[in-house]
Amino acid sequence: MQYQAGHIQIAVVGAGHAGVEAALAAARLGCSTMLFTLSLDAVANMPCNPSIGGTAKGHLVREIDALGGEMGKAADKTFLQSRMLNRGKGPAVHSLRAQIDRRAYMEYMKHTIERQENLTLKQAEIAQLLVQEGKVTGVVTSLGAVYTADRVILATGTYLKGKIYVGDVSYQAGPDNQKPADLLSQSLAEAGIRLRRFKTGTPARVKRSSINFTNLEVQEGDEKIVPFSFETTGELCNTEVCHITYTNSETHRVIMENLQYSPLYSGMIEGIGPRYCPSIEDKVVRFADKPRHQIFIEPMGRNTEEMYIQGMSSSLPEQVQIALYRTVEGLEQAEFMRTAYAIEYDCIDPLDLRPTLEFMSVSGLYGAGQFNGTSGYEEAAAQGLIAGINAARSVQGKGQIILERSNSYIGTLIDDLVTKGCMDPYRMMTSRSEYRLLLRQDNADTRLTKLGYEIGLIGEERYQRFLKKSALRDAEIARVKATTLAPSPELNALLVSHETSPLVTGARIADIIRRPQIAYADLAPFDPGRPDLPEAVAEQVEVEIKYEGYIKKQLDQVERMRKLEETRLAEDMDYGSISGLRLEAREKLLRVRPHSLGQASRISGVSPADISVLIIYLEQQGRETDD
Repeated sequence: MQYQAGHIQIAVVGAGHAGVEAALAAARLGCSTMLFTLSLDAVANMPCNPSIGGTAKGHLVREIDALGGEMGKAADKTFLQSRMLNRGKGPAVHSLRAQIDRRAYMEYMKHTIERQENLTLKQAEIAQLLVQEGKVTGVVTSLGAVYTADRVILATGTYLKGKIYVGDVSYQAGPDNQKPADLLSQSLAEAGIRLRRFKTGTPARVKRSSINFTNLEVQEGDEKIVPFSFETTGELCNTEVCHITYTNSETHRVIMENLQYSPLYSGMIEGIGPRYCPSIEDKVVRFADKPRHQIFIEPMGRNTEEMYIQGMSSSLPEQVQIALYRTVEGLEQAEFMRTAYAIEYDCIDPLDLRPTLEFMSVSGLYGAGQFNGTSGYEEAAAQGLIAGINAARSVQGKGQIILERSNSYIGTLIDDLVTKGCMDPYRMMTSRSEYRLLLRQDNADTRLTKLGYEIGLIGEERYQRFLKKSALRDAEIARVKATTLAPSPELNALLVSHETSPLVTGARIADIIRRPQIAYADLAPFDPGRPDLPEAVAEQVEVEIKYEGYIKKQLDQVERMRKLEETRLAEDMDYGSISGLRLEAREKLLRVRPHSLGQASRISGVSPADISVLIIYLEQQGRETDD
């Protein structure tokens, strides 16, 4: 029996990383919001590795924070170990990663949600989506409660008709054997939303006392920790270490001899798995020439003996898993606390979404996270934040936010999804951006904090601190470009010791910093006018000076693309009537419905010649309008 339970402006379905950010953003922007979850004990759960960040993912977290999201703050409050990856490479690929106390993170997020004004957290399964005349009007729970809503955000993660596989055993379940969402898929299909099946997996959790750490490589955290959030102050400390071990020929033998029992190879699993995070059996088959694969042993929290065995995701039968794990050094006596599994679930084709993350076919309905075909907590949170912002602004009659590829990894992520789609779970990588040097971790606040302030998620006090930091950076860049250092025996001795030529005449500080061998900090003893700057400001000064030429080239590239990005295309444009477009281009343009020429140019199957045809068509239309 159904009953009217009330009206809310925004309903968010799913309280994983996407749903949490969506609900917090919508509520903070002043909309009455309800966040529905299958279990209050699984809010912001980390069913796979309890870590935040990593290559490119760390960029996403800092961008989420710069816009006013919560993930970075939560990670800083609950981390066990923090490391900056890729230190030996250029600043474009430096990526922060932290091992997280899983339970502490979940408790932090749940309590943050519970205390948030305008936000209600509700344990309920959403069984039905209400749609009238192509517009979403609300949701219905499995207990019959009808909530009318102005906007709905779907962030169902891997719960939608979730099915777990371990060998030849399979059963309906969400991650961690939670209850799955079995009822909503049919309602979505009835609303005209196309669903498909993806798959992901997770390794076993092993009891700490059963691991022999004696001969394992120790992986320490950074001595000086860089926080995820630009608001985090004070000293941060690592409390745990991680360890590294490797598979071997015996591990690979056990896998190959039991491959027929894997549901991946027996045909039981139909869903498409993540290309960049394969199971251990898939890695051994695909990379048969590799004698070993790296395995990370990582803690799950301060108050648990569970250890996460990263790199050994599997869906083989339990007894085979135990046998293959025990071939690995350090795991010879491994005691399983949770068995590895694969999980299959319903998700959508993101080509059905606008760049705002609103469905093209159902007005007022938004998608975010793994429901959109992505993998990873960070990708999910980024989409959730944008979906929450846009749903709230739509309710309030304000313009929608579309981030650009040139100003954020979030913009790159969403543009890739809605323009190119994805044939397997999408994972963000630095190589996906053509503007990597502009989209560094260190300058995420420079790129996005002003926008976060204009949207209303960044407060006045934080914005003023940001402006002060920006002024310090700009003043110091101007000073080092204008200040000359005279040659001296001490300075030349430093230069020679760093294997670069000594000065013969005076040189500007900026020119010396541009030498690959010299760091900004090296010149401090010879630079009496140098101000005492916060470390984050000094880092930005050095990067901006040292890579100025490369940065300028990328900015020129952005400018060349700007005209295409700013040339808007009507969503209802009749591409079938435009003569000169190839058939494939017409089909792809009608499918994606690009919002700009720039987006159209990135659609697979749309050639530069097709873009030229569109430019000519728009010019002709403009002349006809003028006449």
